[in-house]
Amino acid sequence: MRAEVRKGVAAGEIETQERCFISEVANDSGDASVSIARARVKAGGTTTLHRLKGISERYIVVAGTGRVEIGGLNPAEVAEGDVVRIPPDVPQRITNTGTDDLVFYCVCAPPFRADCYEALE
Repeated sequence: MRAEVRKGVAAGEIETQERCFISEVANDSGDASVSIARARVKAGGTTTLHRLKGISERYIVVAGTGRVEIGGLNPAEVAEGDVVRIPPDVPQRITNTGTDDLVFYCVCAPPFRADCYEALE
């Protein structure tokens, strides 16, 4: 890992087929341990049911409210400051239950790769 400051604004935001907006904040050779992306789900939106093969993920909620579904667990309400832990290969999705955008950071270990994403719908 190398020392640096990554500017989140510089990442840019793209709309994904997962039904959310993603900014890849840090997913490069500067840190081989994790990747970090900022996700945004519009009010009333739900991401696609999916799983990450071989990658664990954590959601760190920074704004809004939602309901997360992880594997066989009961759906759970989440809000600013909450952390969601998702083991590798476990189905997941999140719904924005509020009136404002739901914003959270996705921290993946090892770093996210597109070929590990599997849509389940």
